[in-house]
Amino acid sequence: MPAQTHLFRCLSDNYGVLLHDPATGATAAIDAPEAAAVEAALKATGWKLTDILVTHHHADHTDGIQALKDKYKCRVVAPAAEADKIPAVDETVREGDKVKVGNLVSNVIETPGHTLGHIVYWFHADKIVFAADTLFSIGCGRVIEGTPAQMWTSLKKLRDLPDDTQVYCGHEYTASNIKFALTIEPDNAALKARAAEVTQQIAKGEPTIPVTIGAEKKENPFLRADIPEVAAGIGMAGKPAADVFTEIRARKNKF
Repeated sequence: MPAQTHLFRCLSDNYGVLLHDPATGATAAIDAPEAAAVEAALKATGWKLTDILVTHHHADHTDGIQALKDKYKCRVVAPAAEADKIPAVDETVREGDKVKVGNLVSNVIETPGHTLGHIVYWFHADKIVFAADTLFSIGCGRVIEGTPAQMWTSLKKLRDLPDDTQVYCGHEYTASNIKFALTIEPDNAALKARAAEVTQQIAKGEPTIPVTIGAEKKENPFLRADIPEVAAGIGMAGKPAADVFTEIRARKNKF
């Protein structure tokens, strides 16, 4: 039976997601920004929390873990490199490990950059990746602990996933990301079409995610740093892709 997801807003601009296996009843929260929002989502769906899959140690992704663990006795899975900064961890994982939620199986992909130990969970059979703060819709996470070169390598890993993979990210930043992206690729027809779509989604109060890897490859400048036209458009023709990415990220930091 295919996976089911329930997307919800929490804190100021975070997304929470529940992943449910209807065959077994297992349910995972992807990160836990705040316990009350996760509990409200569980109530709305009627699902019982069995797991929390943690992507990185930042408080806006972990503050709800302890309360949820205390109440539901759920398993907490976290990146090995950051386990000492995350509460109530039961199991640590690294690149190449697999994590099951009921019968649903994910591959763990290490994506350092935003934090040094950041991971994402790719449920390949269900065509879903939980990218947290590595890849956003038309954006990427700020490089805080790692280097731009590390982040570029991490983004390429995600870009290599199948085009029909659905991306769930950790924040609702799409509208502002599009405004910036248009300064890098003002003539990108796919990006302009996405801008119009997002305007309608926001007007209707709808989320702008999930998005697909295939769409992001056409629209997200942070995944397009190795395309000659993108480099030329910012005056970096012939420069290494990592350098082009570094420049794009630096411009976004100041935007």
